[in-house]
Amino acid sequence: MAGGSRAEKQRKQEAAQRRLAAAGIQAPQKRNRTPMIVVAVVIVLAVAVGGAVLIARALGADVEPTYTAKADGAVVTAGTGPAVIDVYQDYICPSCERFEERYGNDITTALNEGRLTVRFHPIAILDEQSNPAGYSTRAANAALCAVPAGIFPRYHKKLFDEQPAEGSAGLSNEQLIQFGTELGAQGDFAGCVQGNSHADAIAKETDKATKDPALQTEGRFGTPTVAIDGKKIDLNDTSWLQKALG
Repeated sequence: MAGGSRAEKQRKQEAAQRRLAAAGIQAPQKRNRTPMIVVAVVIVLAVAVGGAVLIARALGADVEPTYTAKADGAVVTAGTGPAVIDVYQDYICPSCERFEERYGNDITTALNEGRLTVRFHPIAILDEQSNPAGYSTRAANAALCAVPAGIFPRYHKKLFDEQPAEGSAGLSNEQLIQFGTELGAQGDFAGCVQGNSHADAIAKETDKATKDPALQTEGRFGTPTVAIDGKKIDLNDTSWLQKALG
């Protein structure tokens, strides 16, 4: 009976096609669903991959730095790109930590790609915000010690990842040294940190920055400050980095 039903159905379909042909109408072809299935699978995979990227970003996945850095006094020059910016930060400054969280990966990516040069100015305007005073200088000194030790990019980020609260004692020298050890510091990194070797250079750079009118807003200097061609830019414009890169 099943075979008869199929034959009858086939005859009806052929008769319907002949009637359509007689009327000048082309019967619709049976659609091959395989390409649609393949497209659907591709879309699902694309969504899954894109979702994974978004999830990774949401979870704070970090861009691994591959750029090089060198120091001159208390200024660290990173990267070799055509776009040049100056970044002034204090390692106990909460706004600087948020700046790093918001723009750190984008800056690192541009440095890695050779599109950007950053002159980092680790300064100490908040020395009095630790108890005892002086953590800003000690942290800035450790960051500068990290340059010849070959770990500045990751150490710079580590200082913000482990940023102590204002009003606290800050991280101890032992902790600052331990971070360097974990990151593979070369040379006498520990001696550089313990000796606070760059304190004078940091004080001079801090004084220079705070007295520069081009870096001030309404007569006051604060961190973070980003400057292009020596002039402070407005960080309320969240597209500032894209504009700097051109």
